[in-house]
Amino acid sequence: MLRTVTRAIALTALALAAAATLAARGGQPPPAAPHVAPPVALVHAWVLDVRDGHVTPDATVVLRNGRIESVGTRPAPDGMPTVDLRGTYLLPGLIDAHTHLSTFDEARRALESGVTTIRSAGVSNYADVGLRELARSGAIPGPDVLAAGYHVRPHLAPEAFLNDPQYAWLMPGVGTIARLRAAVRMNLSHHVDWIKVLATERAGTADTDPRVQTYTEPELRAVVEEAATQGRYVLAHAHGDEGARAAVEAGVRSIEHGTYLSDATLELMKEKGTYFDPTYTVVIDLAEPGGDYDLPALQIRAQHMLPRLRRTVRDAHRIGVRIVTGSDTGYGPNSLTRIPEEIVNLTTMGLSPLEAIQAATTVNAEMLQLDREIGQVAPGFQADLIAVDGNPLTDIDTIEDVLLVVSNGHVALNRLDFRKHEGATGP
Repeated sequence: MLRTVTRAIALTALALAAAATLAARGGQPPPAAPHVAPPVALVHAWVLDVRDGHVTPDATVVLRNGRIESVGTRPAPDGMPTVDLRGTYLLPGLIDAHTHLSTFDEARRALESGVTTIRSAGVSNYADVGLRELARSGAIPGPDVLAAGYHVRPHLAPEAFLNDPQYAWLMPGVGTIARLRAAVRMNLSHHVDWIKVLATERAGTADTDPRVQTYTEPELRAVVEEAATQGRYVLAHAHGDEGARAAVEAGVRSIEHGTYLSDATLELMKEKGTYFDPTYTVVIDLAEPGGDYDLPALQIRAQHMLPRLRRTVRDAHRIGVRIVTGSDTGYGPNSLTRIPEEIVNLTTMGLSPLEAIQAATTVNAEMLQLDREIGQVAPGFQADLIAVDGNPLTDIDTIEDVLLVVSNGHVALNRLDFRKHEGATGP
């Protein structure tokens, strides 16, 4: 118990310090990062263009000031340090659109898995705001964070009121439009990037039914409207079809999980441009011992959820709903869920290898409105990159073994010495 309290106090201090710094700037973007990555050239790289699957062999990618300066076949500039990729395949860093990480160790695990950008889906003590500011300043290499603070639900996490005691009147519950708007404003006061709302009950707790709707369409619309006052989008946790449809009608940007979505709701999502983040791999975690979840009741529940979610993903792909990748994990020491695994799993449900990779790169970047910043290996984009041993378009499993991670121009992980075929060049 003491350890839990100490950790909460430390996280609160971190988040409050970051929020105070941001508030002092008037909510404006921070100044240029003080820890700019040194220039470096990645040589002998097979660069995969995730937009169309084209591969540029034996390429040189020049990184400067945390950005990609050039991609081509010319030698590295004279005197510039180099990293020899030895014919490994270079892709954009992966995006995790649904995480609950809140510590330095968890951020590091995400980064080492190949994730260079995350969207938070709810944490305590606004730790995601603190991590965002630290990554943005260059104090830590990444991943970059889009913060959400506390997710809006019928009963906010009790520790929320340690951060915001002036909202103590919300402690009995958040069940009216006025209270929903107030809960959104509480998060916005901490300069979060997204708002998360529960449109249905959870799947990861044994005493709740994930099909049960929690908020009506007018209530969810109030959340969307209040978030829009500061230009923020909403992601909606929704397993059940009724709650998900209400969220789509209300104008949320993405549906998270979506286990029991009907074709009618998926058609509506296609019409409105609502993105679908199925977080399929975490349901496998529910079904199997170990990992983040290890309860017999959840294992039983997951046995009927898994085939239903597989069908939903196939239907969403057939209908043309935009699919993205999220892990729904905190990247804790027992976590078994990773975005590369989610990519591989998507290919078993109808997506081609290229489409599954796009779900974790270009499509996710588009959903986050960062498609001019991340998601491609191209000049002008952030230097967020990963390298894998083979061409994932012909062997998708290779994406699960990330050998190099570059985040904001910093080489955050280099395991190239472990490559299976030393000295090999290209495919």
